[in-house]
Amino acid sequence: MPSPPLHRERELIVAAAHRLAGEGMAPGTAGNVSVRSGETVAITASGAALAELTPAQVSAVGRDGTPHPGAPEPSSEIALHLAVYRAHDAGAVVHTHPPVASALAAVREEIPVVHYQMMWLGGSIRVAPYATFGTERLAELALEALEARSAALMANHGAIVYGPDLETAVRRTLLLEWTCAVYWRAAALGEPRALSDAEQRDALARVPRPPARPSGEPA
Repeated sequence: MPSPPLHRERELIVAAAHRLAGEGMAPGTAGNVSVRSGETVAITASGAALAELTPAQVSAVGRDGTPHPGAPEPSSEIALHLAVYRAHDAGAVVHTHPPVASALAAVREEIPVVHYQMMWLGGSIRVAPYATFGTERLAELALEALEARSAALMANHGAIVYGPDLETAVRRTLLLEWTCAVYWRAAALGEPRALSDAEQRDALARVPRPPARPSGEPA
């Protein structure tokens, strides 16, 4: 039986991939994007460059990892994506190599809440210990970093973000990189001030939904 068409999911993934590449989140063949449709996960194919992705370069596997006949080989990070779907009620997962976030992931263990918009990602940004890409160990460590969070970094690697849909996951990916840049610049000036627990709760209660773009980010 051939792989199901998944026309809408393929179109969504292609559009998201092009946007992420255009924003500098995934150079070359780095990064992968997936969308869940029932018990099927549509994901960028192995070796696909997000900037040049086409619908034919979107693979499909079952949530148990079973490949769909006729689909191209899925991304090498399929285990990471499937682990997130098993652990969370996610509709989409985005893995990228954002320049600022990836740099911080090479030197930090956690990014404190230095801006209230980080609350829309769950709070401070944890950095999962290093593990070889494409392994079950990487997936396990990433899930630990994602506990009570929708975004995390992976040491000496990149970022992992999920959301109820692909639009939200992409928006959270851009927000993650923006907040990492804020922390980077603040740390260059001095010791960044982290929001207290009370300040974090108040911010989340006042504006429970994130905007289309972080404050100050160019349109």
